Amino acid sequence: MSSTPGDSPEGPFTNEGDASAPAPRAAAAPKRNVGLVVGLVMAASALAGFVLTGLGEGALYSKPVDELLANPAKFAGRPVRAEGNLVHGSIEHRESPCEWRFVIEKKGAKMPVRYPQCIVPDTFRDVPNMDVGVTVEGQVQGDGSFLATTVLAKCPSKYEMQERQQKGEQMPHAPPGAGSF
Repeated sequence: MSSTPGDSPEGPFTNEGDASAPAPRAAAAPKRNVGLVVGLVMAASALAGFVLTGLGEGALYSKPVDELLANPAKFAGRPVRAEGNLVHGSIEHRESPCEWRFVIEKKGAKMPVRYPQCIVPDTFRDVPNMDVGVTVEGQVQGDGSFLATTVLAKCPSKYEMQERQQKGEQMPHAPPGAGSF
């Protein structure tokens, strides 16, 4: 049996021993990489689209009271979160129909808040000689007041509370007769 160039026991045209010839699977690798890149680009585009369309109407802005009142028309009719300190002596509560009214302020700007629900957080109390941070969610009204759907009151720091306890004061949000924290 004679041998012709390029013939081998495995069949004609094998590239054994030819280092310059590409391996049979080498051609598939670039196609897989292109497919991976195209898939990643499509996923990133879809994610960016969801983020951009989701921020249109459903965005919840969070602003301190002074910034919110500087341009109330910009936020009118949109859900917004306003942050400030409770103005001492401003809490009013009505039982029927249930409603809370109070004022929050930041850097001298004061905003009246109306919360037409019965239950507020336990930490929402007017504590003498202590700033109570309040965050409300809802909408700015045309008259500059705020109609709240959620009220969140921040508890004073534990360090401030420890200092007050050392001076003989009781935790301000504890029911009367409760021990120290």
